[in-house]
Amino acid sequence: MDDRIERIGVLTGGGDCPGLNAVLRAIVRRALLDQVPVLGIKNGWLGLIDGEVEPLTRHAILGILPRGGTIIGTSRVNPLEPPERLQKIRENWARYGLSALIVIGGEGTLRAAHQLHQEEGFPIVAIPKTIDNDLAGTDYTVGLDTAVSVVADAIDRLHTTAESHHRVMVLEVMGRHSGWIATCGGIAGGADIVLVPEIPFRLSQVCEIALQRKRSGRQFSIVVVSEDAKPHPEEDFLSVEQRQAIYHHERLGGIGHILAEQIERCTAIEARVAVLGYMQRGGSPTAFDRVLATRFGIKAVEMVKAGEFGRMAALQGLAVTSVPLGEAVSQIKPVHPEIYHAAEIFFG
Repeated sequence: MDDRIERIGVLTGGGDCPGLNAVLRAIVRRALLDQVPVLGIKNGWLGLIDGEVEPLTRHAILGILPRGGTIIGTSRVNPLEPPERLQKIRENWARYGLSALIVIGGEGTLRAAHQLHQEEGFPIVAIPKTIDNDLAGTDYTVGLDTAVSVVADAIDRLHTTAESHHRVMVLEVMGRHSGWIATCGGIAGGADIVLVPEIPFRLSQVCEIALQRKRSGRQFSIVVVSEDAKPHPEEDFLSVEQRQAIYHHERLGGIGHILAEQIERCTAIEARVAVLGYMQRGGSPTAFDRVLATRFGIKAVEMVKAGEFGRMAALQGLAVTSVPLGEAVSQIKPVHPEIYHAAEIFFG
């Protein structure tokens, strides 16, 4: 490894997700091949501001591959606001002798990382993790596959109770501004309707699908709705108060309950709602997420070695490569139209 690399710092920021510990394990193991110590920055950017760190030794990462969450903690602290935080980051960077920082995060965390690199010159490499899979430049992010598996399992379980009681079951899932979880989970679980943020939905169409199924002898329906899905303006059934409560920036949620009420009112079919919430973020990562996290962790250390700062590890096809961090945070990546079309084939 380059002689200039004396110590690598690593932090996990934003919401937790399965696979973070697998990333940390891979970073440490790859760095140790070159005898480079890794310092865990505790609780996201907050650890770099307050000077809370811990050495990530080989012993520290024993047994963490299958564990959910992150052993070094996380937070949603913005490192750039208020401005005095920046000076504390500089001081602690020098205090701990960091040569580079690997930032594992979603859109918000990586946007801050990009700004610190671009405007302040910090040598930063990024790894994409978010169950929403909404970062540009990479086909998959760490956490999506596990979240989709949780949704698919929930749909499997809802099928039996929906069919037994002849109900419409509405499953509300996570997905801030993007419908990857809803779409992929809906396909995997055999949902009858999938509603995503990218395409405003018409209540009349949702209800007609449920009624058609009933008329054809299928006495139940499974509706998967992303927490940020919105009704079409021409059929908007939300009050101002409901809209403000559901689409609150800091905490989305609530569309499932109101949608279930509207379906029952319009169809006279009994409707119930289930909200998965944080269950999608918890627990052990799938095999796919473990492999992806491992490959990203290795790639990030090798990017540090090559001086590829201001870039993010990315999966493109079967290859792990790197893309400019600015590209990754330039837009919210919507669900791929072809994937959503595959879900639509099975509506009704």
